[in-house]
Amino acid sequence: MVQASWSPGNSDTAPRQAVSRRLSVAHRPGAVGGRGGLPPAGLAVPHRAERGALIPYRAIRQYPAGKAAFETATTRETRLRKIALFNHKGGVSKTTTVFNLGWMLANLGHRVLMVDSDPQCNLTGMVLGFKGADELEEFYEKQGQNTFRSGLVPAFEAQPKEIQAVKTVEVAGRPGLHLLAGDLRLSEFEVTLGLAQELSAAIGALQNLPGSLSFLIDKTASAISADYVLIDMSPGLGSINQNLVVTSDYLILPTSPDVFSVMAIDSLARVLPRWKKWADQASRLPVLQQAAYPFPPPRLKILGTVVQKFRPRSGKPAKAFQKWIDEVGEAVGKRLKPAMAAEHMLLDDQTYAAAGVDASLNLATIGDFNGLISRSQEFLTPIFALTAPQLKSGGAVLENTEASRDRFYADFEAFANRVIAMTEDEGVK
Repeated sequence: MVQASWSPGNSDTAPRQAVSRRLSVAHRPGAVGGRGGLPPAGLAVPHRAERGALIPYRAIRQYPAGKAAFETATTRETRLRKIALFNHKGGVSKTTTVFNLGWMLANLGHRVLMVDSDPQCNLTGMVLGFKGADELEEFYEKQGQNTFRSGLVPAFEAQPKEIQAVKTVEVAGRPGLHLLAGDLRLSEFEVTLGLAQELSAAIGALQNLPGSLSFLIDKTASAISADYVLIDMSPGLGSINQNLVVTSDYLILPTSPDVFSVMAIDSLARVLPRWKKWADQASRLPVLQQAAYPFPPPRLKILGTVVQKFRPRSGKPAKAFQKWIDEVGEAVGKRLKPAMAAEHMLLDDQTYAAAGVDASLNLATIGDFNGLISRSQEFLTPIFALTAPQLKSGGAVLENTEASRDRFYADFEAFANRVIAMTEDEGVK
């Protein structure tokens, strides 16, 4: 059902670099994507992948029989694009959005890494189809060394070895879509990272922590030659979320049509500029520049919002929901955008316009999935990718259900194409 995809940096037969002392300024990891092991047959990974840089590579993508009917060899240039999906308000479908957007981007020909940074591990459970605590516990007993948290252990526990790419899970039925699994224990690093981000200028022992999260994600993404990284995040304003947001290239804000999402937008208009200013200062600190995992200069840009979880009527939001959709758009246009512009966190107007994004920065408006959600969960497949047999209906009911599925496909395809348009040839304001 799910195939584990070994990353080049973790080959058991690969030569290992001897490390006899703790990471320090004198002992720095090689560049992301460096030769920590031999690449799998048929795949030549880039020898270097600096954040935001163009990475030339030649890849022969070989999928197991039955997963794809083709083997392609391509030569191209790609730039890894990291997108955080974040809102400190809960219940706005962040996890579902990551899964559906990631699947659609892969469906459109891109290689995608989904990162589960939420200690609740909902994305991991969604991808692997866990139906209870026993299955979750079994996964961590067998694969606990292959999670987002485990990849960070060398930095957070000062182990005498460098961070390596983590083995990812390739999502069943969608070649090119991978998961970096979450870990319930990731929250144990929250306080330590918070101290590092406040005190690293004074305490050199913490200098390797702020840049380690970005380093691990970049290295794991490079190992699978990813084009996009989508980061699923927990609700909250803690140090892990702060770090992941400011070291991403782009930000998408999932929302729902209610007063709490309006309040969350107003709050983010105050919080995000503070985070950006901190990142600007942190990236210039000599102690973080000289760390084993240097903290990268921020280049975060806001892509826009997604509004979900409302009941449509005749294909459009009901009047009560439309009121709050408009309120969310007004909060973005009048309060969030000016705050982002002041910190150079917007793309230029032409980039938004070319992607069909208006002044409210709305990327997509997607209604409730209703009865289709149970089929999606049963088959570990996005609603828009369900086949007729999976829909388990017949006659007029099947026709209506297929029509609903096709509308969701069109919505997510348009959403993904807007993301692609804004990130392939961006303009910075």
